Amino acid sequence: MSRYSLNEFVQQTKQQDKGEGLFELETPRMLEINLNGQVWAKAGAMVSYRGNIKFEREGVLEHGLGKMFKKALTGEGTSLMKANGTGKLYLADQGKKISILELQGESIYVNGNDLLAFEPTVNWDIKLMRKIAGMMSGGLFNVRLEGSGMVAITSHYEPLTLLVTPDQPVFTDPNATVAWSGNLQPDFVTDISLKTFFGRGSGESIQMKFSGNGFVVVQPYEEVYLNPQS
Repeated sequence: MSRYSLNEFVQQTKQQDKGEGLFELETPRMLEINLNGQVWAKAGAMVSYRGNIKFEREGVLEHGLGKMFKKALTGEGTSLMKANGTGKLYLADQGKKISILELQGESIYVNGNDLLAFEPTVNWDIKLMRKIAGMMSGGLFNVRLEGSGMVAITSHYEPLTLLVTPDQPVFTDPNATVAWSGNLQPDFVTDISLKTFFGRGSGESIQMKFSGNGFVVVQPYEEVYLNPQS
């Protein structure tokens, strides 16, 4: 058989059941959800599905006024959708690499743009980064996830996890920061001496400073966040 035949292509790329459970990586950039019930997913992330699955956008008041106001304040574009039913659901986000995390009573913060899917057993809340909102175009927001269940996050290329210790704080570029452990509260610092190198519109280099015990996940890519008002 020719290595480039149509049949060979199908054999090489066809879907395979790996038996990994609810969430499994069909490829490094495609998430398969073996759905039997409900899951939350990033709106617009559905690539394909089979079975009896219904999709519904997140209701305006579904999570209470507090979250609705936070989303309005952030101008946040990451809407959620519910997928209900039984079948196989495939999710992807602009070809970004997907990582699956199983929370076991832990908590994690995820950049709102990098959250792909999570189980309804996981509690979540939108957190505003008020200190930085005026510094960067569009500001930044993140989602705090806590409890037990599966979570899928995305990154441009391979993520790198840096350990934070009391004697070794970690500084990151906000646009390259994907996630961090739920016990850390980043501070925002500016380094005017770096403005020549970065050419930021604000004239300053804004960094996130993580102190304490925990971890922070970064990606080798700076995401640009557009201000919906602009």
